Amino acid sequence: MIRLREEVVPKQVIETGNFVNIQKDTLSNMVDVRACNKPVERLWWRGVRSSKFRHVYGRPAKREGCYENIKITKNAHDSNFCAANPKFVAIVTEVAGGGTFLVLPIHNTGRLDFNASRITGHRGPVLDVKWNPFNDNIIASCSDDCTVKLWYIPDGGLATHLSEWLIDLHGHKRRVGYIEWHPTAENILVSAGFDHLMIVWDVGCGEAVNVIDCHPDVIYSMSFNRDGSLIATTCKDKKLRIIEPRRGIVLSEGVCHAGTKACKVVFLGNTGRVLTTGFSRHSDRQYAVWSQNDLSAPLCIETIDCSSGVLFPYYDHDTRIVFLAGKGDGNIRYYEVVDQAPWLHYLNQFLSGSPQRGLGFMPKRGCDTTQCEIFRFYKLHATKGMCEPISMIVPRKSDTFQEDLFPDTAAPTPAVSAHDWINGRNCNPVLMSLNTAGVSIQMHKPQPPPAMVVPIAALPTTNNNNIKKYAFLSQETVPDYRPRDSPNIMASDEYKRGERTEQLGDSPKTEFQLQRAYSRQCEELKLLRKQLANRERRIRELEEQVQTLQLQQRKAQSSHK
Repeated sequence: MIRLREEVVPKQVIETGNFVNIQKDTLSNMVDVRACNKPVERLWWRGVRSSKFRHVYGRPAKREGCYENIKITKNAHDSNFCAANPKFVAIVTEVAGGGTFLVLPIHNTGRLDFNASRITGHRGPVLDVKWNPFNDNIIASCSDDCTVKLWYIPDGGLATHLSEWLIDLHGHKRRVGYIEWHPTAENILVSAGFDHLMIVWDVGCGEAVNVIDCHPDVIYSMSFNRDGSLIATTCKDKKLRIIEPRRGIVLSEGVCHAGTKACKVVFLGNTGRVLTTGFSRHSDRQYAVWSQNDLSAPLCIETIDCSSGVLFPYYDHDTRIVFLAGKGDGNIRYYEVVDQAPWLHYLNQFLSGSPQRGLGFMPKRGCDTTQCEIFRFYKLHATKGMCEPISMIVPRKSDTFQEDLFPDTAAPTPAVSAHDWINGRNCNPVLMSLNTAGVSIQMHKPQPPPAMVVPIAALPTTNNNNIKKYAFLSQETVPDYRPRDSPNIMASDEYKRGERTEQLGDSPKTEFQLQRAYSRQCEELKLLRKQLANRERRIRELEEQVQTLQLQQRKAQSSHK
């Protein structure tokens, strides 16, 4: 019990001012009241803060629930190299030439077959992969070959190697490092390349909506806000920018972190704030919270540790939790976002002894609500070829649906069409309840543009090609004894030449088709020049051999004489 000085000292002693009879030990046991009256604005750090996410913990999957025997890429690019949705998980793999990545059904765990089917259409290493948020069968990939490609994955997974893309996007002059789907608009994709350009694509028609040229150096990361009206980027010039993607206008910019290593950014939902991770002047890792309207100074900036790995932020809008995971680290820290200082509250961290090369995450509609799973990571191990699911769980005793943990989340349905978004319309995501109790979600079917891509049902597959090959090989070979100047053969040759002329007569109609035709002709010219140079070199070598043989022959004849 705290006693005041006025309660212990007698009134008559106070009135007379005689303090001689008061014992010293009594004064030493008393507490000054003024020490308990702290200012209100400094009380945020005192005591234990109540939160329903205080006891969140990470639970790694068992050995049989992991994906093993995977040759994970060893590329030094700062990317996740992994993407997941309720149907599939995609992992970028290491290959000797070109670029490949795996697409596995989400329940196909265990040891992977050595000859598992892959996507092999890129000519350079794959740097980033992202699933379409409105179609679980469409995945986009960007590569070192300066292209962005879209692929269609059947529901059962890949039966053979897939090298036929759905859409091929050309526009970058150097390798494409990052891609990001629009959170609410259909068929809108943004790509960032090492040519310092950001291109906004309408993949429905395969055309570029806008080219954003406001970065003087390499782009490190980008993130859309909740309705997709703004996009935040970090750059090698140490600046954070808020950009309006349709017009390419920089609304605000400022220096985010003083370190020289890569900075990452994520929008904190619809709060009007962004979070960045980076390095200080002394190479200490730190995070900072900014207001999107004023980037001159951060709302708060905190030092985390002195490790050297790049920190990747992941934000869950439903629970308002930020997860920070470093490349090469074995732990995952998580913080709760609040609307007043200090803006972030540290909750806990998941500890592991194995370092991570990259992390993918599952959308909220793919989490297990019966286990109170609020987030799920897919960890790519750096030292062994394994992808390990890690579930972030809130401990609850009840088995019923927890409405406070699982509010309505973003549904796999676009809120606005690409045309309306390009014309200036913004919409928040369409929401759905996670209390489905086994109700299946109808997925949006892909609709490729008719002028560029044939329907998916009509696309030639490897199985059909194999069937045709086997049917041709099973036929008996019939020799043709007709002379070469036969009129039938001449007629067939003329027919083929006429068919070829008709095919060449179909001129491209759109700008994108013109660009594709021009790039195809450039590639053919390069190939022809290379072949011509090889043949000329071979001719010179043969001429030199003929000359040496003639000299040897003359010497032999002169010696015989």
